[in-house]
Amino acid sequence: MAGIIYQLLASSTLLFLGLYHLICTTRNFLKSPQSYSAKPFYPFPFSSNLRLKHLPLYLLMLCLFIAFLHQSFISSDPDPLVKGRTPVYHFITLNSAAVLFLFLILSLSFFLSESTSLLPLPPDLFFAFASAIFFLHYSVSDGAASVQTSDLQAKCDSLSARVSALASLMCLILACQPKLFIAEVGLGASLCLQGLWVLQTGLSLYVEAFIPEGCHKLLDVVSGVEGSTKCDLDESRLRAVAILDLVFVVHVMFVIIFVMLTYAVVAKSVGVRRPGSYEPLPANASDSNHIQMKALAGTQA
Repeated sequence: MAGIIYQLLASSTLLFLGLYHLICTTRNFLKSPQSYSAKPFYPFPFSSNLRLKHLPLYLLMLCLFIAFLHQSFISSDPDPLVKGRTPVYHFITLNSAAVLFLFLILSLSFFLSESTSLLPLPPDLFFAFASAIFFLHYSVSDGAASVQTSDLQAKCDSLSARVSALASLMCLILACQPKLFIAEVGLGASLCLQGLWVLQTGLSLYVEAFIPEGCHKLLDVVSGVEGSTKCDLDESRLRAVAILDLVFVVHVMFVIIFVMLTYAVVAKSVGVRRPGSYEPLPANASDSNHIQMKALAGTQA
């Protein structure tokens, strides 16, 4: 039960962060395309109170701290899928806790940079740090997938690693080209995709109705470490992996449609003036042109 609750918390945090970043990015770009520049985090735009402006950042740091504590505590749980306590599961969870701690430090550093003069770091440096941490998360998830004894958990970790690699690439591009709007949209979309996939991982590992046919939870495992799922036959394992690939593609489709809808809604609320659209000339300019044309005609005559 604790496993699915943690997955729901992580999923909702990533989805909120991705949606918030997409909305603020699109709003920032549409309001002033010429002066647009990517930001690691946007203050809450609908509050004049300085403390409430950083409310999303407070919530993010709180969720990161809870996730760090959770990963640190469960690292001491036994690994039921290899029948006993092993250093493999212990070090995998400690690696995840270390990455979450780095994200927490990065968020705290950005808060100090925005609210005080103690750490005046430029945004491109924060994007570079975020790229490095996302790449580290990719490395940890990919390494965890290679040593997992649960087939479903290994596949979920492998796909999660790919999303982290995408986020790392987007942050690296923004560190070099902060005016590239599509890269910041890609970063927000990757956060939403990661949130959806974390939710799918929790459902596929902890909820019996979503576990693919031919795979099952280990009934003698109470804590639910690694999802505690096993596929009895190779055919069932391959079928479950193929289903997860298909579900991942469906999530990607959802995120693409979601990004389009977000852009359309924000554009409608902000208002977009299309380049090259018809704009009536002022009356004095029309009169001046008329007088100039009459003078030119009289000269030719």
